[in-house]
Amino acid sequence: QVQLWESGGGEAQPGESLRLSCAASMPLDYYAVGWVRQAPGKEREGVACISSPGSDAATHYADSVKGRFTISRDQANHLVYLQMNNLRPEDTAVYYCATETRLDCMGLYPQYDFWGQGAQVTVSS
Repeated sequence: QVQLWESGGGEAQPGESLRLSCAASMPLDYYAVGWVRQAPGKEREGVACISSPGSDAATHYADSVKGRFTISRDQANHLVYLQMNNLRPEDTAVYYCATETRLDCMGLYPQYDFWGQGAQVTVSS
């Protein structure tokens, strides 16, 4: 079973940037990996997903973050990142790293198999 740990959350002002990291207990190069967020009182929302480099390494983003967020991999260190630029107050949420035991992202919110504990991101002035 894959274990995941998020880090890099915290507070930021609107327009600032944060980078979340997801560390895994084993290589993720054969998994699709994504980030999901949940704001208070709202449903979980798929934010980004990246397919396995063994497939096509394609990336997918929610419309609300497209052009501002970037998902990427550091395969050698079992890491996945979410670079978040131009943060907005509506980005405030708990962000979860999750993996699906398949090569390709099947949409932004597939049936993920393994989840991290979440990292709080708060954007306010």
